[in-house]
Amino acid sequence: MADMGFLTIGELARRTGLTTRTIRFYSDEGLLPPAERTHAGYRLYDGESLARLELLRTLRELGLGLPDASAALAGRSSVADLARRHVKLLDEQIRVLRLRRAVLRAIARTDAELDEVRLMKNLATMTDEERAALIDDFWDEVTAGLDMHPDFETGMRSAKPVLPDDPSPEQLEAWIELAELVRDKDFRASIRAMSEASVAAREAGEPVGEPTAKAKEQWLSWSTRAAAAREAGEEPTAATAQELAAEIVEAFGTSREDAATRIEQGTDARAERYWQLMATINGWPQWPAQVPNAKWLSAALRTEPHPRESRPRA
Repeated sequence: MADMGFLTIGELARRTGLTTRTIRFYSDEGLLPPAERTHAGYRLYDGESLARLELLRTLRELGLGLPDASAALAGRSSVADLARRHVKLLDEQIRVLRLRRAVLRAIARTDAELDEVRLMKNLATMTDEERAALIDDFWDEVTAGLDMHPDFETGMRSAKPVLPDDPSPEQLEAWIELAELVRDKDFRASIRAMSEASVAAREAGEPVGEPTAKAKEQWLSWSTRAAAAREAGEEPTAATAQELAAEIVEAFGTSREDAATRIEQGTDARAERYWQLMATINGWPQWPAQVPNAKWLSAALRTEPHPRESRPRA
């Protein structure tokens, strides 16, 4: 830097935009030693001091504390090393802020009371192991004492919420909602009833377990056709609905009422929401909503078909 002579604290302040009080503080702390002093003891600075002060201001604006800034200026740590360390600190601060934002959004959504606020905060800061334990506790209660089909129970228990190191706000909010859901007594009672129905069906000799690929494909076909009919405004009494109902009865090998009951026992919007939230948390593809279609098919099964009117013979 070209020689610019000596600068007073006031002149240094005008050149940098910093206050004289700040510059004096840095000088007192040894971060900006004066290049010279006047006979009266006033501090004077030079071009190197100006460059040092500009670097110091930049480091402080980036959030480095005085010890780190001092280490960089003294050459004890490189700026690159300090930057890498500071990035880690910022990443942790961002993670904490995102957690806070997710909790605040949940509070705003549910109009939570003080005790619920504390609970949400605790939920948001759980580890993966603690989250898994909460899900295990849920399944322990809803299947306790029941002779569940091993494949079915394993399939239900295998899904665990695992948040990434840098979860999105949507993932955090999904976890808080899921945690609230599995702690809900009514939801637990509903899933308990589903589990009991599954055991009863198994004891009656019905095939119960993880659905086969063919069964999944068959249900998806029925659901897709039901969705198209619903969107077209067709009622469960319409011909399309009755054709689907007849297919389901034939596939199940049971009565219309029993088929409707089987569909209804496995239909709960909250259970579907459970898997939607789990997919959001884990970054899985979302399964299309099935509950509205299942309800439409159930209504079709519970509607007696009208006999076709016979045409008069010629």
